[in-house]
Amino acid sequence: MIDFHLDPRSGVATYLQLVQQVKHALRLGLLKPGDRLPTAAEVVAALAINPNTVLKAYRELEREGLVAARPGLGTFVQRSLGQTSPLDQARLRRQLTAWLRAAYAAGMTREDIEALFTAALRDSAGEGAA
Repeated sequence: MIDFHLDPRSGVATYLQLVQQVKHALRLGLLKPGDRLPTAAEVVAALAINPNTVLKAYRELEREGLVAARPGLGTFVQRSLGQTSPLDQARLRRQLTAWLRAAYAAGMTREDIEALFTAALRDSAGEGAA
């Protein structure tokens, strides 16, 4: 099951943070079809947010076909977003972690790393420099 967390400084609406976290978990294989999401009451208790915020996030995920509500049972994952094998993901994560350690050792800040990563991501997608 997913454990939600919020970043009040992100500038991203609370319900969208929940949606993004579910999508990340789906991409990383942490959530799989058939898994149950926490109930709205469980999320409200853990994060001290309005139940309507959780319901809005779940409705958005349902609209996108990622989850389905089953009355009396909960909200369940319908499909995954991950296209990469778990072995490939683990290998790439190790490589990225090593790269991040090298970037920090070179004196880069988190903001420097994010800027460099974003620029490289755009370059690799043919979108040009940032």
